[in-house]
Amino acid sequence: METKDARRSPAYLLATWCVTRVVLLLLVLGVYVIPGPDVTTDVSVIYRNWYEVLRQGTFPLDDVTWQYPPAAALAILAPALLPFLSYPHAFFALAFLADLVVLALLLRSARRPGRSRRGAWVWVAGVPLLGPTVYARYDVMVTAVAVAALLAGARHPRVMGALAAFGALLKVWPALLLAGAVRRRAWVSAAVTGAGLAAAFALWMPGAFAFLTFQRERGTEVESLGALVFHVARHFGWSGQVLLNYGSIEFLGPYVPEVSAAALALTAGAFGWLLLWRLKARRFPPHTLTDAALTAVLLFTTTSRVISPQYLVWLIGLAAVCLTHRASRMTTPALLVLAASFLTLLEFPIGFVHVVSSDWYGITLLLLRNTLLTTATLLAAHHLWRTTTSPTTTPVQPLPTDRETRVSP
Repeated sequence: METKDARRSPAYLLATWCVTRVVLLLLVLGVYVIPGPDVTTDVSVIYRNWYEVLRQGTFPLDDVTWQYPPAAALAILAPALLPFLSYPHAFFALAFLADLVVLALLLRSARRPGRSRRGAWVWVAGVPLLGPTVYARYDVMVTAVAVAALLAGARHPRVMGALAAFGALLKVWPALLLAGAVRRRAWVSAAVTGAGLAAAFALWMPGAFAFLTFQRERGTEVESLGALVFHVARHFGWSGQVLLNYGSIEFLGPYVPEVSAAALALTAGAFGWLLLWRLKARRFPPHTLTDAALTAVLLFTTTSRVISPQYLVWLIGLAAVCLTHRASRMTTPALLVLAASFLTLLEFPIGFVHVVSSDWYGITLLLLRNTLLTTATLLAAHHLWRTTTSPTTTPVQPLPTDRETRVSP
């Protein structure tokens, strides 16, 4: 019976993936429509306009909504690989393909000793919880690169480093995948790959790093943790406004710079905690690499001035990789991420009008979602610290060196 169930499990998983992904495709193609703003306009309007500029060999320097590292140009230009489709349809097809690649990588990893299909189930169940936004942003492509990097990390540290660097040049956050890397080869590969690609983009297209200026000018986005202060303050006479600013809906007005500065200070504190953890950590079991990556990205996401809905795609992907390890302690944070993803769908796009108007329904959705993310962050950090730094009666596992003999999986 156990063998029969083991054979049937992948079939159920694949069937679930197929059904849910067909629904997502029908949503982004407009066959079915859910309430709220049209999430596909980012692709059909913004990405499409960037595509036309990038084809001329330059970045969209006159558009302050271009706030991405230079390799993001590759994702925006990628629909050219499918010239027989319109730009939006080609983009959705590539997002669908990236989703499939992640599933294939997770299933392949699940076949190794000490691994599990739990991670694949997290991905299959988590992605549709975010609704059509997943296929209407290029974040699912970045997540595929990040998942590939983490799954390669244990046996191929150079590959991991190269993929992490490439991912960082796509959307910055994959640089955090190296938080738990102890192999020198991973860091050297990341540095060489990152420097080489950055130099290539700087020479190939002008303005490759103009996005840094645009990012610096951003305020507090309405879905962020700090935004809750202003959502409530609007009911007590706060005189600020909610406006489209630098490509997102943000609060502008009194005390916004102070709250934004506080968010940056929290992010700096989070990175300080990560550095302290690395200095204190003494045990690095195989799942530490993935657990540290999820913890680092949770810290970065929760403390950010901006928590866009697509950010949850990153967390779902990293949580899925964590749970491919049977020994991972990230089960509860992963479940909290899934719950936060569903609440994210309820607040965007379905209830976004309530969020923008700061009514109590919108505030409640944000409070619940951000509380789940904060709890997941604190639990992940606690588990990571406890499993790698606390005293143990078992022998301390030394840090692997570049000369160590590889152990077959």
